[in-house]
Amino acid sequence: MSEVKKIATRDSYGDMLVELGKQHDDLVVLDADLAAATKTGKFKAAFPERFIDCGIAESNMMGVAAGLSVTGKVPFASTFAMFAAGRAYEQVRNTIGYPHLNVKIGATHAGISVGEDGATHQCNEDIALMRTIPGMTVINPCDDIEAKAAVKAAYEMEGPVYLRFGRLAVPVINDENYKFEIGKGVVMREGTDLTIVATGLCVCEALEAAKMLEADGISAQVINIHTIKPLDEDLIVEAAKKTGKIVTVEEHSVIGGLGSAVAECLAEKCPVRVHKIGVNDVFGHSGPAVALIKEFGLDAEGIYKNIKNM
Repeated sequence: MSEVKKIATRDSYGDMLVELGKQHDDLVVLDADLAAATKTGKFKAAFPERFIDCGIAESNMMGVAAGLSVTGKVPFASTFAMFAAGRAYEQVRNTIGYPHLNVKIGATHAGISVGEDGATHQCNEDIALMRTIPGMTVINPCDDIEAKAAVKAAYEMEGPVYLRFGRLAVPVINDENYKFEIGKGVVMREGTDLTIVATGLCVCEALEAAKMLEADGISAQVINIHTIKPLDEDLIVEAAKKTGKIVTVEEHSVIGGLGSAVAECLAEKCPVRVHKIGVNDVFGHSGPAVALIKEFGLDAEGIYKNIKNM
C-alpha cells in the first residue's frame, strides 16, 4: 500500500497564491519578514512587483493591506497566526473589519503544531478572536486540496477573510473532485451513534478515531467544518437530530472556537449534549509537533479514548 501523501497547508497557501497571481493582476501579497516560513516567498519569486515585505510590523501591514484594498487591489496579508490575530487584532478589527474591506489574511503556523516555537507562538486563540469581528469569514482547511480551494474562494468573495494554515505536513484526504463552498460543511463519514465535528488537521485524526470506535461497535459520523464562520448550522442541526450526541475536535482552545460555535448553535436550535475536545484552557510548550498533538489528545488515539470516556 502506498504511503499517504502529506503536505503542510502553508505550502498549499503559497502555491495557490502563485496560481491565482497568474490569472489576476489585482492580487497583491504582503508579508511581515516571514516569507520563507509562510511560503509567500513563492509568490515573491514569481511576481516581485506585486509583493510587499512590510518588515516585522504586522499591525502596519494590516493598514497597508486596507489601503490597497480601497484602490481596487485584492491583498493577502500574511504572517504567523499569533501576529495576524494577536498582535494586529486592533488593526484587523478597526481598519479591515469595521469598514468591511476586501482584505484576505493568510495566518500560518496556527495551533500547537508549531512545535518547537513554543507557547508564545502556538496561537490557540485566533479563531475565537476572529469570530467576534462582525462580517469576518473564518476558514480552517484540513488538507492541501481544501486549502488551495479555500484560498481561491477567498479571492473570489468580497469582504474580509481569515485563512488559518498549519506548519506541520498533514495527510491529503480529499481528491481532485472535491468541491469547496464557503459556509458549507462536508460529511466525511456516515454514522448513527454520535457525530464528530472536526476542523483543520483534526479532521484526518477524527476519521481515524471513527474507525477505532467502529471496532468497538460505535458508529461515528464525521463532519469536516472548514468554515467556522459562517457556520453550516443546518448541517450541524441535522447531525444533532440524527445521532443525538456531538463531539467537536479542534487544534484550538475549547473556549471560543469550533466547539463554542457548535454549542451556541445547538443550544438555540437543537439542544443535545456537546463534548468539546481541544486545548483545555492552557498554554502550549516547546516540543515536536506530532508529540504535542499526542500529548494534548488531538491525535486519533486521544480522540478515541476521550470519546470512550465520555
